[in-house]
Amino acid sequence: MLSEDQIKKVASLARLELTPQEITLYAKQLGAIVDYVSELSKVDTTDVVPMVTPTDMTPHYRADEVKPSLGAEGVTANAPDKSGYLFKVPAVL
Repeated sequence: MLSEDQIKKVASLARLELTPQEITLYAKQLGAIVDYVSELSKVDTTDVVPMVTPTDMTPHYRADEVKPSLGAEGVTANAPDKSGYLFKVPAVL
């Protein structure tokens, strides 16, 4: 079981305000979850090959080719509001 201080710390990080009853309840519930997940450390994975994904994947790379870009005019052509070649957006305070 997790301590009340640990539950308060998690609640603080999650920006939650918990009642004392909720702290007690969550200490039991989260403690049970942590205990259940810790069971995974008991699984023997000696002969298991580490993998990124459970399926066989072959990366398909494309050639790195230089291609012409739109340029400043092309990029800002459909902008709703611009100043020269810059996008104008509402001020953020």
